[in-house]
Amino acid sequence: MSTSQLSVYFFLQAGLIIVACRLVGKLAQRLGQPQVVGEMIAGVMLGPSLLGAVLPEAQAVLFPKATLDMLYVGGQVGVGMYMFLVGTEFQAAHIRSRYRSAMAVSWAGIAVPFLLAFALAPWLQRVPGLFADNARFLEVALFLGAAIAITAFPMLARIIQERGLAGTPLGTLALTAGAMDDAAAWCILAIVLASFGGSWEQAWLAIGGGIAYLTFMLLAGRRLLAPLGAQVPAEGPLPTPVFAWVMATFFLCAWAMDAIGIHAVFGGFILGVCLPRGALTERLRERLQGVVVVVLLPLFFTYSGLKTQLSVLLDPAILVPAIVILLASFGGKAIACWAAARLSGESPRDAKAIGALMNARGLMELIIINIGLQAGLIKPGLFTILVIMAILTTLMATPLFNRIMRDRPAPALPATGGPPA
Repeated sequence: MSTSQLSVYFFLQAGLIIVACRLVGKLAQRLGQPQVVGEMIAGVMLGPSLLGAVLPEAQAVLFPKATLDMLYVGGQVGVGMYMFLVGTEFQAAHIRSRYRSAMAVSWAGIAVPFLLAFALAPWLQRVPGLFADNARFLEVALFLGAAIAITAFPMLARIIQERGLAGTPLGTLALTAGAMDDAAAWCILAIVLASFGGSWEQAWLAIGGGIAYLTFMLLAGRRLLAPLGAQVPAEGPLPTPVFAWVMATFFLCAWAMDAIGIHAVFGGFILGVCLPRGALTERLRERLQGVVVVVLLPLFFTYSGLKTQLSVLLDPAILVPAIVILLASFGGKAIACWAAARLSGESPRDAKAIGALMNARGLMELIIINIGLQAGLIKPGLFTILVIMAILTTLMATPLFNRIMRDRPAPALPATGGPPA
């Protein structure tokens, strides 16, 4: 397919994807769900699971295989910029204020999923269609553990913000535990991918490079970025030179993390965390949020949906493992975080709320399983199971949290919303 043909397809696909995500997202909002839930479902609907099953010829014409790499790159830009925006809203004070309780909740939310993963790995490794044939036991167990342990940190932050819980003991504890959970899961994923690639040199490069990048950004990066914040007036638009420098820095940070084998999203997120707070981050969110959330991120959802094949669940050999993985994912994370919160002295209501929030996977799950699929570590069967798990846990999070916190009425979900989960 020529370059000009690819551009024709890209414009058509982008238009269709945006329309589908907005329509299904609007329906999700009417049902009391965040916009992101509808967008995740819309991505699956455009793939072989619905459009490909009902109108296979139309689906093949609209999304030929030659165009998928183009969608992948667009989706990666979207998810990287999205995590950058999440980073600009992250408050480091959360970690300092509730460190001990958050550590207990976080470690419980990591330890129990990994114990379940190690218990299930010997069986799941022998099930065809889940893991690569050359995947070793430790790689299978660690990847599955990371997939079950991951938390939809952005969605968690969004719910807490909408409910007016930011800065409260509950909100601070949940945000801190979620951030620690995700950091641990991503570090383990980097080790798994390096091991699967057969190069422990790559593993050490990923871990050492990630630590070096984080240390540099926290110690020196903040000071180097501070002059950018001083150039932004309290009122008025974001100066174009400042915007250009921030975007150039974002792409270089994303490149650095991608090149060493971690993932571009970490580069963007840490940069967002280190940017000076105030007018700079506010103007950046105003300028980028609409394009990222409405245009770029749906490309990622659709790419994931095009790789999801719900028909594989009709195979009894896949259906039984799917049920077991879903039960382990739902119960392991929620119960562990609830128990840890109660043992840390949290009230019964707050402990239940933390369990409900920490159990949601959202976009973070889609990112981690896309990385696994792209690396060849997992096969379409497990990819589909984990997509369903991401959607179901995200669907459950808001209603469960609202029911637990029903004495605090939640505000209506915004029409466009901020960054989704």
